[in-house]
Amino acid sequence: MTQDTTQQHTAPETTPDRVEAAARAAHAAAPALAALPPTVRAAALVALADRLAANADDLVATAMEETGLAEARLRGELNRTAVQLRLFADTVLDGAHLDARIDFADPDFALGPRPDVRSANEPVGPVLNFAAGNFPFAFSVAGGDTAAALAAANPVVVKAHPGHPRLARQTAALAAAALEEAGLPTGTMQLIEGQDAGVAMLRHPLVKAASFTGSLRAGRLLADIAAARPAPIPFYGELGSVNPVFATPGAIAERGPEFAAGLVASVSGSAGQLCTKPGLVFLPAGHGLDAAIADAAAAVGEHRMLDPRIAEHYTAGREAILSAAGVRFIAPGSIRTDEHGQGWATPTILAVPLDVFRPHPDALLTECFGPIAILVESPADTDYADLLETLFEGELTVTVHRTDREDITALARAAARRAGRVLFDGWPTGVAVTPAMRHGGPWPATTNGGTSVGTAAIARFLRGVAYQNAPADVLPAPLRDDNPWGVPQRIAPAGESAGWGDRARA
Repeated sequence: MTQDTTQQHTAPETTPDRVEAAARAAHAAAPALAALPPTVRAAALVALADRLAANADDLVATAMEETGLAEARLRGELNRTAVQLRLFADTVLDGAHLDARIDFADPDFALGPRPDVRSANEPVGPVLNFAAGNFPFAFSVAGGDTAAALAAANPVVVKAHPGHPRLARQTAALAAAALEEAGLPTGTMQLIEGQDAGVAMLRHPLVKAASFTGSLRAGRLLADIAAARPAPIPFYGELGSVNPVFATPGAIAERGPEFAAGLVASVSGSAGQLCTKPGLVFLPAGHGLDAAIADAAAAVGEHRMLDPRIAEHYTAGREAILSAAGVRFIAPGSIRTDEHGQGWATPTILAVPLDVFRPHPDALLTECFGPIAILVESPADTDYADLLETLFEGELTVTVHRTDREDITALARAAARRAGRVLFDGWPTGVAVTPAMRHGGPWPATTNGGTSVGTAAIARFLRGVAYQNAPADVLPAPLRDDNPWGVPQRIAPAGESAGWGDRARA
């Protein structure tokens, strides 16, 4: 997601004293939050979801004014945010993410007497979340990273995005009140504002992990700061992607018009300001889709971009693409700036032959955050798997359009090595909030290959702790014999090691 953390609106910078106070409040809340039973923490997440839904009219009105995004898009995103919180509430109650393991003492263990060893995942401590600009609800104050960190029983300090400061304050106030009223300790949810404040909090020794959704440039700077601390901390950054699409000759022949309509819809939605927007589309030369694509693009009205700085970056990136050698227009699109510096864009679709693109791809491989895509027209016998392995490092998504008659096994395997999500016969925009979802990928899509969507996102904010021969009264609840939280426990009984390997011999 290519947004910059540069200040874009006049907003008060959180003072150093307030940064210090916020860090200490989060630190003080951490033990009390971790000790709360899952029923209390899960109910608090649901209470937060309900509070957001109850205030949807006011929240959406503020978001529309600050971001220029459409009401329907924002209402859907706010609903998604509430659903995500409820999903994590069920995750908390399930308890599988704690990975509780109990190895009972065994005097006859295969390697000599074994002590009683028990392990489970525990909260990392205060988490700093850098809110995103293009998802003012789903990846912002109460969005996915915050939900996952809270579900893992960590206090959260959110650094507001400068693109929607009033919405950030509004959401943070609702969230803090809902969580405290539900029984969570004061300091569980806090907001800071300003670039300097965000960096200061990232460097604070009481902060134990950080998450970020934004540009590669800003994300790399913040990741380096997190790594350079006297005690480095995990930094989970989702940084951007061109999300390549590969269409086989059979797919284009079978459903070309539908492909053209889907492509334009995916590229132009929310003015292309989505981290999963398809930026490069590989399809057969002579595809015959120029007219269908041009007609679909012409039917898309202009859409305001998030803020003047995003529009400025898009304009520069678009000009660089237009000036690349061998590029031809299919849908020229436009970008205009109004009297307030806001940019208004319509979709731009271009094409370039593979033999022109392949020797010098760098100018066209950089993510351009806005409604633009490039078709790379390829000979029918092009080895897409080799192309993917050769040109791409890490992507959030790879999409394949094919027919049942075509063998795309090699391409699918290559896609799995390069992306966190591999789609077939669809479009990457729209990330379902569901347990199995993965929204991540190898560098530079993310800093670590993890996911920021789906229940596996909770793992980023947990760490494993083992207890050896621990007295029963000091064991955390998930590891006690009476299992008061009712979480799944993997138990290795005494005597088990004598049979290790037997199933493999069978």
